[in-house]
Amino acid sequence: MNILCLLATASDPASMKMWAYIGFIALVMLFLALDLGVFHREAHAVNMKESIMWSCIWLACGLSFTGFIYYAYEYNWLGLGLETPVYASGAIALGDVTGGTAAIQYLTGYIVEKSLAMDNIFVIAMIFGYFAIPAKYQHRVLFWGIIGALIMRGGMIFLGAELIMNYTWILIVFGFFLILKALKMALIKSHSDPGKNPVVKLAKRFFRSVDFYDGQKFFTRRTVAPTTVIDPVTGKSSYAPAEPGTLSVRWAITPLFLALIMVEITDLVFAVDSIPAIFAITPDPFIVFTSNIFAILGLRALYFCLAALIAKFRFLKPALIMILAFIGIKLLLLAAPPYFNDFGLSIIEFQSIKIDPVLSLVIVLGTLALATVMSILIPEKEETETL
Repeated sequence: MNILCLLATASDPASMKMWAYIGFIALVMLFLALDLGVFHREAHAVNMKESIMWSCIWLACGLSFTGFIYYAYEYNWLGLGLETPVYASGAIALGDVTGGTAAIQYLTGYIVEKSLAMDNIFVIAMIFGYFAIPAKYQHRVLFWGIIGALIMRGGMIFLGAELIMNYTWILIVFGFFLILKALKMALIKSHSDPGKNPVVKLAKRFFRSVDFYDGQKFFTRRTVAPTTVIDPVTGKSSYAPAEPGTLSVRWAITPLFLALIMVEITDLVFAVDSIPAIFAITPDPFIVFTSNIFAILGLRALYFCLAALIAKFRFLKPALIMILAFIGIKLLLLAAPPYFNDFGLSIIEFQSIKIDPVLSLVIVLGTLALATVMSILIPEKEETETL
């Protein structure tokens, strides 16, 4: 650890931080390789026991990373904590961040992103239901969906970091956007039909598509649905070889690939909502990136764990609406007041109001806990048919 500290002091902090990003991305790639290549090599339906186990594993990884954040920023490993973007009087400046502050910011960001992912689960369940994705293939769709999400969110986070560093007024736009999103969630109860999505229509228009599954393949040359045969020795089922003359020269996309497209679009839409929310907590791109990635890494296991149960938490969506509105107001209080002074209409000098990170964490956790308890104590009444 002393070597990391010496490197940070002897080199440019900005260039040293690049190694922190490279190390974190390598760690994530290792997790994903183990997930797909070892633990989920064979397609199978994920049961409740397995989903709970993986949810606990990913949750433990995400929370344990808080300890790394604390020590890395406290002792400036790889330059972390030095010359870091911080909010100061409605503007963004470069300063030093302590381990305690960084740990609270990461934990708050992780919980916010995790809670916002709950609404994502509703949409994913609808997509899988629309395309009738077999349970044993759902993990594969979510896995590659996470890969795409890592790339998209990484690019959006670094673009957002550059924008707010150069144009602080964008924080005001983020604040209004989050408040409008909260209002939209409160007023609109249903999601659009996946089959009417323009991207899905374009994919079907320009590429040959089939309405059957060829195992867990995204593309197939079959023109006839495969038949299943049972191995008399092992008892395992597999697809019989294609009949002569039934293979097409052109590849076709399967419903599994169409579902993947919709999952990617869904994550892009939710990223537009969630990334401004976490920038309200900190402008530090490393904390924004790591908390965001750890939150979506556990989304697959969380889906299998909660897809069937989440409808019972009737007060969860109102809680998410309140969290989004709170974060939007927090951004406006931080970024908007200094711009009022430019109008020169008042003798009062407006100053930014910065809500303490600890208070933000308490509000987010308290809102989620209250929603969970109320959902258990006040379950939704089942509608009874009247003759």
